[in-house]
Amino acid sequence: MQISSVFHPKERKPADVVVLPVWQNKKKPMVACAVKEFESLVKIPFDSGDFDGKEGECLLLYPSQGKEKRILLLGLGIEKECLPDSLRRSYASSVKAMRAKKMKHVNVFFPETDLIEWNILCQAVIEGVLLANYSFDRLKGESNKEENHSELDKICFCNLNKAGQVLLKKTETVIHSVNFVRDLVNGNADDVHVDLFKKIAKEFEKKYGQVKTTFLDKKGLEKEKMGLILAVGRAAIREPALIILEYTGNAHSKEKTAIIGKGITFDTGGLNIKVAGTGLETMKCDMAGAAVAIGIIQAAAELKLKTNLISVLAVTENAIGPASYKPGDVYRSHSGKTIEISNTDAEGRLVLADAISYLQENYKPSQMIDVATLTGGIIIALGEEATGLFSNNETLAKRLEKAGERTHERLWRMPLYPEYKEYLKSPIADLKNSGPRKASSASAAMFIQQFVKKTIPWAHLDIAGTAFLSELKPYHPTAATGVGIRLLIDFLEHLDG
Repeated sequence: MQISSVFHPKERKPADVVVLPVWQNKKKPMVACAVKEFESLVKIPFDSGDFDGKEGECLLLYPSQGKEKRILLLGLGIEKECLPDSLRRSYASSVKAMRAKKMKHVNVFFPETDLIEWNILCQAVIEGVLLANYSFDRLKGESNKEENHSELDKICFCNLNKAGQVLLKKTETVIHSVNFVRDLVNGNADDVHVDLFKKIAKEFEKKYGQVKTTFLDKKGLEKEKMGLILAVGRAAIREPALIILEYTGNAHSKEKTAIIGKGITFDTGGLNIKVAGTGLETMKCDMAGAAVAIGIIQAAAELKLKTNLISVLAVTENAIGPASYKPGDVYRSHSGKTIEISNTDAEGRLVLADAISYLQENYKPSQMIDVATLTGGIIIALGEEATGLFSNNETLAKRLEKAGERTHERLWRMPLYPEYKEYLKSPIADLKNSGPRKASSASAAMFIQQFVKKTIPWAHLDIAGTAFLSELKPYHPTAATGVGIRLLIDFLEHLDG
């Protein structure tokens, strides 16, 4: 995909189509940008009522002359009700319409309004276009690839000044990492496994001078007495691993943010096997947290962020076999705490517990954020519209919430009441790994908190509902969303407040 920009509309090159934004009005629609060359062409559909300008509404016009073969009128809704995310959705709708007609080269105009800051407006439009211009067809045959998918090859954003061009480049870089995560999460579980994560980590270390990679294989995990991740991975064909990537963007600072990712490359549920109708067929997505943890290193390195990051990926498969870890048995964690397994399908919190314990002891992070497709309970609570946020620190939680609002990767703060610890009491061990159905997301977060030092700000992001969708959305054309990358980049850019 070739992405470019021009400052003056007359500088744009011929294309298959031009996207012309339109505001919805009570009397008749109004073109949302000051480009006079289209005034006569839009008069008929506006006067006839064939086009209202509602959010996401699209209508193709066929001019007899001009730089583009077609004009796509794009409705943005009522101007005073317009928000950054409604712009993302609208421009994503235009991409869907163009791809359906197999158009390849598009010129895109931005709307003009005093109600949204220009840089926020530009970023929302660019994100809407680029996020929607994604497909995952590598598993299809060649004939079906051509029949079902037609990504835009050339996209030119018009009326962008120098600051806008810088923003375009940055946004393109971030979306590249979003799509990197989408590819991993959409991929086959037989392909996206611990060895692939190791390979990617090595490639990043080679490509980016600021990235250092460390692996703990099975022997290393045994040496460090990481009994929980070893237990979860016992029945898997490939041995579990802890993959650590350090990004040093500010060598003069001792501050470092840690991102811990749950990397269960396929989750059968273990001996407490997931039954039909409980989402077993989607469990290739259970490594989405690890994908975000490695994707954020890529994005930070490409953007040359002036901050220090540590990503820790706890990667294994929760498989079934003669060596499977067993319900009712007790396993010792890296921290020394013993865990009674009340449910082998509550494995994500186990690998996170060992990863967090090891991270704190060896890397001394300033703050920690774990990202995990952890519980079905968070989907019951929030659906697929928001990520569950649990935290022991008000400042960290509020900064994450603000980043969620700015990016529309929204977070909803959930409670960590001390009473939830009662749900995890065991008669034979320090803790059990799963409580009752009620408040299941909160008790899962409470379990993880038992391995977090009280002096370290920590947040847990449960992305079970937002990482892999059951219903597609305008700028999420596949199940995997890449949620977390835009959120965390924005968070890291606003660390000072």
